[in-house]
Amino acid sequence: AVEHHNQLTPTNLPQQLNLEMAAQLTSKHISTACTAAARGSKPVAPVKLPASVLAPAAPVVRASSKPTDAASTRRGQRLTRTMAAAAEVVTSEAATAGLQTPHGGKLVNLQAPQSEWPALIQGCTKTIEASHRNACDVELLSVGGFSPLTGFLNEDDYYSVVETMRMKSGLLLGIPVVFDTDREDVVVGDKILITYQGQNIGVLTVESKWCPDKVKEASKVYGVTTLEHPAVQMISMERGKYYLGGKLQGLELPKRVFPCASPAEVRATLPKETDVLAFQCRNPIHKAHYELFIRALDAPNVREGSVCLVHPTVGPTQDDDIPGAIRYKTYEVLKQEVNNPRLRWAYLPYSMHMAGPREAIQHMIIRKNYGCTHFIIGRDMAGSKSCLTGEDFYGAYDAQNMASTHAAELGMQTVPSLNIAYTQEKGYVTADIAEKENLTKLNLSGTKFRTMLRSGEDIPDWFAFKSVIDVLRDQVKAEEGAK
Repeated sequence: AVEHHNQLTPTNLPQQLNLEMAAQLTSKHISTACTAAARGSKPVAPVKLPASVLAPAAPVVRASSKPTDAASTRRGQRLTRTMAAAAEVVTSEAATAGLQTPHGGKLVNLQAPQSEWPALIQGCTKTIEASHRNACDVELLSVGGFSPLTGFLNEDDYYSVVETMRMKSGLLLGIPVVFDTDREDVVVGDKILITYQGQNIGVLTVESKWCPDKVKEASKVYGVTTLEHPAVQMISMERGKYYLGGKLQGLELPKRVFPCASPAEVRATLPKETDVLAFQCRNPIHKAHYELFIRALDAPNVREGSVCLVHPTVGPTQDDDIPGAIRYKTYEVLKQEVNNPRLRWAYLPYSMHMAGPREAIQHMIIRKNYGCTHFIIGRDMAGSKSCLTGEDFYGAYDAQNMASTHAAELGMQTVPSLNIAYTQEKGYVTADIAEKENLTKLNLSGTKFRTMLRSGEDIPDWFAFKSVIDVLRDQVKAEEGAK
């Protein structure tokens, strides 16, 4: 991120770059609304908002914290009735019976029957190639991961989510789901054929087109306007000038080297009438991570016989993260190595925003749609650091607090991750026990681990799984061979 930042920034700019300045530097990619906001004699200091102001309190009565509460289901259905009434939504009763109620009360499926694809494609007026992030959103919309959404947000819902973390209907949504473009010729009423790497993945009927206020979006959704935040860089430098909203009809699912099961497919693997915990990650799983979600199965608010869905995101993340295809390989070998019947494994084609508290809500909504009743949430979940100073943008517990605040309304429960330490005397224990008993803790930093990985040094068994190390070492060799 630092390298990318330096390529785009004159050397005489101060470190605290912000979107107002980006509007002058990258006018091709910033909306005219952002440019207008930038017109001042001095740059505006980046805004950092506390998590408490990112999401106002719910204007609706909270449902019970139990995920199968009928009252919770009825409230969710009322919230989305007006939005769903005009949409063609295909639902599967079998995908929801005895399992967690989807967000808004319905699990949608926007994929058009294959027999209708030629006519839908023929009726399109323009074609737009999707970015990697767009393709992830199209897929999640198509299969119901973003239920009850039936397309990309229109302008009024977009600004509502930006300002209040809610759609106009009152339904929670952590981060606006939008489709961006620089195309000047797209107009309301167009039917856009969305393509991706040689595939036709969807048809978008354009119902609204606007120049978003990206300064406001950055400030409200990410809590900062500085370009040191990866998502602020993304919306200002990668996304196009315009956002398009409207109904989506799914065609082919993007072809990937790894399968991404749909919510209905995942639900088919889950036991009925029991708790399902979701574990979100974007990095290879090492032994401390494994301890976290295994111990979560025994949390006080989790019933006996529960299972954990290990559900890593394999879409775009941060520039310095391990590529999704490699992460997938590490998960597959680990699944075989541990062979744990209380675990379910699936992969999520989601594009990370590193939005901290807001992203925690987005992940909970998505996992609710995949059938989960509980969400394991760690310290500084989906957090990020300044690419210049290394300073954290969010507090260590901001995401946990945000998730707890809205858990009952979402019909989910949170399971905060334990602080785990490896000790010479007792192996993995919680940090408080290690402290209380004055145990000898062993540590291995990420930097040291990567150095050992490249040098071929033996990596301690307590730190990582052998199968995962083997995959990562093969990747290191492949990278070195390509140089």
